[in-house]
Amino acid sequence: MVLEKALMNSNSNKYVIVLVGPTAVGKTKLCIELAKHFSGEIISADSRQFYKELKIGTATPSPAELNEVKHHFIGSISIHDYYNVSMFEEQALACTYELFKKNNYVFLAGGSGLYVSSFCNGIDDLPDPTAEIRQSLKETYLNEGLEVLRFQLKNIDPEYYSIADLANPKRIMRALEVYLATGLKYSQLRKNKPKKRDFNIIKIGLNRDRKELFKLINKRVDLMLEQGLIDEAKQFYPLKHLNALNTVGYKELFDYFDHKISLEKAIENIKTNTRRYAKRQLTWFRKDETINWFHPEQREEIVELISK
Repeated sequence: MVLEKALMNSNSNKYVIVLVGPTAVGKTKLCIELAKHFSGEIISADSRQFYKELKIGTATPSPAELNEVKHHFIGSISIHDYYNVSMFEEQALACTYELFKKNNYVFLAGGSGLYVSSFCNGIDDLPDPTAEIRQSLKETYLNEGLEVLRFQLKNIDPEYYSIADLANPKRIMRALEVYLATGLKYSQLRKNKPKKRDFNIIKIGLNRDRKELFKLINKRVDLMLEQGLIDEAKQFYPLKHLNALNTVGYKELFDYFDHKISLEKAIENIKTNTRRYAKRQLTWFRKDETINWFHPEQREEIVELISK
């Protein structure tokens, strides 16, 4: 166990229990059980579940689950809203301090590594671009494609280009926005110095055998289809240019609507891309040595760890 590393330099009796892991591993169910046991509330760090319009394709907790324990940040913004990780850090911390007035435990759960990291370690205070800069880059992306933006980033900031998620247009555009707004490289402005929090953080990672996890992922996709994922994607097809919809589960069906692939191939791609996403999540979280790893069924061991 790495509990001694998980306590972040604080003598406070306030604790944030951070629950992370790949998609479909079982975070929602276990986090609800833990929050009920310790009389806490849950902050979502799943950036896909922030959007109130998207429900099926983002695996948003059901109304029954949301009623069991109070959740925060689920369905909190619109797909039309501008939102970034710095805004989440500020808002999630403010929410945490409010919740600490009622209880000593707050639970933060999700698979969006950057959002979890921003909460635990902080994120650099980078400038926001003007609306004109953001719109210009957005039009370039829509009209000329992601490769053009990648080429710009490689020329402007090769240091960041070498470590960036080159498949994520949001990350690439953010780096270009900062450069165009300040004239300085994104890599220069990113300090990556952790900010101290005045509460304790205990990180719990959930994982399963790979075959077991992939089986659950495939089963979840099948359930989404039964719940009406195709109709949900069709509803948002006219808005497919929005960044919020450039995500697994929707973009594959948009290809089907565009007659690029068959429905069978779209479903196959959703499952494949979700499995790949799960691998990337695990790669991200495994770099964090302060995470205590468990199987989701090890509930009693996790309760014991928190109780210590």
